[in-house]
Parts: sequence; structure tokens; C-alpha cells
Amino acid sequence: MHDRIYSAPTGSADIRALKLLIPYILNHPKRVKIALLFLILAKVANVLVPLLLKYIVDRLESLQSLTEAEALMLVPIGLIVSYGIFRFSAVLFGELRDAVFSRVSESTLSAIGVKVLSHLHSLDLEYHLSRKTGGLSRDIERGTNSISFLLRAIVFSVIPILLEVTLVTVILLVTFNLSIATIAVCSIVAYIIFSVIVTNWRTRFVRKANQIDSQANTRAIDSLLNFETVKYFNNEAYEAKLYTEQLKLREEAKIKNHMSLAALNCGQVAIISVGMTVMLWLAAKDVAVNALTLGDLVMLNAYMIQVFIPLNMMGMIYREMKRSLADFEAMYNILDIEPQIKDNPDAKPLSPGEHAIEFDQVNFSYHEARPILKQLSFTLPARHKIAIVGASGAGKSTIARLIYRFYQPQNGDIRIGGQPLEQITLDSLRRAIGVVPQDTVLFNDTLYNNLLYGRPTATREEIEEAVHLAHLESFIASLPKGYETRVGERGLKVSGGEKQRIAI
Repeated sequence: MHDRIYSAPTGSADIRALKLLIPYILNHPKRVKIALLFLILAKVANVLVPLLLKYIVDRLESLQSLTEAEALMLVPIGLIVSYGIFRFSAVLFGELRDAVFSRVSESTLSAIGVKVLSHLHSLDLEYHLSRKTGGLSRDIERGTNSISFLLRAIVFSVIPILLEVTLVTVILLVTFNLSIATIAVCSIVAYIIFSVIVTNWRTRFVRKANQIDSQANTRAIDSLLNFETVKYFNNEAYEAKLYTEQLKLREEAKIKNHMSLAALNCGQVAIISVGMTVMLWLAAKDVAVNALTLGDLVMLNAYMIQVFIPLNMMGMIYREMKRSLADFEAMYNILDIEPQIKDNPDAKPLSPGEHAIEFDQVNFSYHEARPILKQLSFTLPARHKIAIVGASGAGKSTIARLIYRFYQPQNGDIRIGGQPLEQITLDSLRRAIGVVPQDTVLFNDTLYNNLLYGRPTATREEIEEAVHLAHLESFIASLPKGYETRVGERGLKVSGGEKQRIAI
């Protein structure tokens, strides 16, 4: 999107993304600890369910030789009730874990969103003149959505599944013969390795689809932001054609993504099916020679389902994590962009009072091959006015941008009240300057809130006084909703002259 965006290698980018999230999670240590406690309790309860099922089946099998009256007396009511309690407990602790952790995920989402927006506002004008709004907004939207998934996936899926697989593997090693346990472990390892390799291969298709999606969104947003130009040139069909071309490219990338997902799913199911079939066959042979009970066979089947369903979910979660990390990567790359214009370490606020503005031998160019200002020197004394005239491209707007310190001159000095601009904090400098740009853009909000934007702390009386001085009273009085009139996106519901008076 921009030359100054840093792109880290995939592996290091994934690790960096996770490292970025961890401090936000640790901002709520009590909630994280309680959530982890509920997580462990939920998994322990879940792992005990097949064990209770084994004892129930074995007990019922032993009742086959008894009379009906004797059997009814010995039905394992306690085991059956315990089975229900543990089933309920696994779900209950899982829901409590979700409820406790929800504040952590939502506050993290908000904090990172604010951090990205604040960083974007800190970047210099050169970046914002080069950015593509549609693609940038889509990258941020996908990135913030991915944060919520990543947080919940790490705490609610990856850790619980690893814990459950570990507990089940230990039980299988203790309960069954080495061959069955070995097949179980090999199946789990094969499943994980296959999922990781194929998912990493698929990630390139996800990135390609995201890139094309951002390009398509950029085209759509640009055409909407400049809809008057589209109308002037009667180019609605042309814009639709360009958008269609982008969507076709996205469609092809999405199809490759879906096809690779189908291959991944088929491979995972094949590993699960082969592993479970071989284990059940070996267990059935042991049951036939009374080496294992029928309850053991039921327990093995329940445990394998209990392991492979989470593993299958783990495969889905890993896929979604890689997709989310790819989405997040584009957003957090924005944080690597360093503003070219920022406060110097020894910068001080602009001293109060009335000041002269001085340009001393200033040279400036946007591109080396085309200088704009050459050895420019002038002084504007305090309480004086100056008009700068010249041909288009002579540097009139550039002078204003240099005073605002949107750009840094290549040579020479600019001073206000004797202070060099680079020694003045940006905040104090820009607060001291009022500007009415030639192309005034308003926010899609009420007229009153746009008037308030220049000084958000202003009172209603101060706003009305400013309206009087800008000769806006009659215009506002003619509006049905007065100050509460919405001006439309970029102020398109008011005329150019009215926008400039609002800016004044």
C-alpha cells in the first residue's frame, strides 16, 4: 500500500502479532487467572465423562446374569447421576470462562483500535496523500475483527485442546496396551503435522485474496468519494467495469482458497478414520479374548472421539488463526511506519505573544527533479497581512504547509517569534494557527459539531459569537433544523461558499 510499510517474514510476523496481544491480555491478570481456572475445571470434567461411561457399561454388563428384581436394585444410579453432573459441569465451567474473559477481549480490541487510529493521525501529510483509503479501511476492519478471534482462540481453544489431548493420552497409556496407545499418539502427531504443513501452504492464497479484496474496496470507495466526478464524465459504467475486473480476480483467489481447504479437510478426515479404525479393531480383539471389558471399548471410542473432535476443531482454529494473523499483519504493519515529521527531543511549546514569521533562504521540493521553493526569504511582522500570488504550482500552498510543518524544508530556516519551527512542539504550533483551506471538507455530522471542531471546549455562547462574526446567522436561521442540520459526507449538502464561512 505504501513504500514505508514494513513486511516481516511470515513466521516472525506471526510471533510478533502474538507478542503484541499478550501485554493487553496481562492488563487483566485476575480475570485471566479465573478464566484459566474455569478452563481447567471444564476440561477435567470433560475428560472424566468417558471414564464414568466405562464404569456404567461394565456395571450394567455384570447385571446380565441377575434376575430383574436384583438388577433393578443394583442399577448404578450414582454413576449415572455423576455422569450427568460432569456433563453439565463441563459446559457450565466453559460458559463461566467465556463470561469472565469477555471483558479482556473487548477492552483489548478497543485499546488496539485506538492505538492504530492515533498512530495514523500521527503520521505526516506525505503518508496520507499517498494512502489508499478504501484498502486501508478494509485492512483495519479485518485486522480489528481478527484480534477478537485470536484472543479467544489462544485462551479458549489452543490451550484447552492441548490440555485435553494431554490428559486423554495419559489415560490411554495407563489403561490400554502399548500398541493402542502408540497408534493414538501417532494419529494425533500425524494429524497435527499434516494440518500445520497444509495450512501454511494455504496461507498464500488467503493473503492473495485479502490483497485483491483491499484493491477492490479501494476502487469502490474512490468512486464513491468522487461520485460528482464520475457523474460529470458519465463514467458509471466505466467504474462498474473496473470494479468487476477486481472482483473477478478476487473470485479466482477465493476459489483457490476453497479448493485448498477441501484438500486439507479430506486429509484430516482420512487420518482420523484410519487411526480410529485400527484402534477399535485392536480393542475389539482384546474384548473378544476378555483382555478388555466392553466398557473399555466404549471408553476408548469415547476418548478418541473426544480427542479427534477437538483436534479437528484445532485444525479449523489453526486455519482461522493463520487467516487472522494474515489479516492482523496488514494492520499492525501500519504501526511500523515512522512519521517523518515529529517533535524533536528538545522541542518546546511556542512562546505566548504576537510573533513575526520568517523564511530564511528556504529550499524545498516534493521531488528532487522539480524544486518548488528556491532560496525563499521574507518576513511577516506581527499584526500584518501578506498575500502570496503566483502561477499554479509556484508554491503558494507549499508555504502554508511548511509553516504548519507538514513538510521539512531541504535547506534554510523557518522561524516564528525567533524560534525555529523544528524547536517548537507540533501541538502548540498547530494550535496557534487558523486556516481556511481552498477546498473545505466538513465531517458528516451536525453543523454545530463542525463549528465546535476548531475548539471542542468552546461554549454555546462562544459558538454563536463566532457565527455572528462569520456572517453565518442568516444562513443557519434559514435551515429547518438550524445548528442540528447534518452537512453530509465531506460537507456535500452545503455550498462551497457556505463551507468556507463555516471553516472561518
